[in-house]
Amino acid sequence: MKNKLEICCYSVESALIAERAGAHRVELCDNYMEGGTTPSYAMIKKAIELLTIPINVIIRPRGGDFLYTDLEYEIIKKDLLYIKELNANGVVVGFLRKDGSIDIDKISEIAELAKPMEVIFHRAFDMCKDPIIAVNQLIEAGVKRILTSGQKNTALEGAELISKLVNVAGDAIIIMPGSGVTANNITELQEKQMQSNTIVLLCHFLKAIWNIFIIQSILVAQKTRMSSLK
Repeated sequence: MKNKLEICCYSVESALIAERAGAHRVELCDNYMEGGTTPSYAMIKKAIELLTIPINVIIRPRGGDFLYTDLEYEIIKKDLLYIKELNANGVVVGFLRKDGSIDIDKISEIAELAKPMEVIFHRAFDMCKDPIIAVNQLIEAGVKRILTSGQKNTALEGAELISKLVNVAGDAIIIMPGSGVTANNITELQEKQMQSNTIVLLCHFLKAIWNIFIIQSILVAQKTRMSSLK
């Protein structure tokens, strides 16, 4: 897999900046202060019309926990169908049960309903009680990628668990580090992976408002690090 950079964007303008700066993919969200909720239909449609890189859309009807009522779950499925009609690349979701386990029934149904779109499990994963079991459950459910900070506040702090997850996942699912990853620390993060015989080539970056120079600096840091590994 080539070195990849995914940018989390909270507006169409930010998504366009990310593309111009060289991002390989964007995650489209709304409501930065709540950690990301479902964007409006118009926002999703306009982003898909204007961007040429893949767009994954978060489906999260509210902030807070990842235990959804039956009504909220019906809204999630309806949003998914609208996003599918717009030909998005994928959807970003996450479901837990009260005991902290993955809600395998919901994520399996969503993965089936979303086809042929990709399904990415977001950082609800960092709240689950057993991440190793969770990885295997999400593989079985048909999830494409897992976004995680290694169950810590930042991916750098959680680098040890991220390495373990990558080894468990193998080629069956992609583990994507996210939270607190910057141009200043991506090299340190990848060095920690190297110490565990693991190379993470896909990283997820979050910021309220993107500046083209910030994204370009991250890309340069990634490319410099990967060149040193050759």
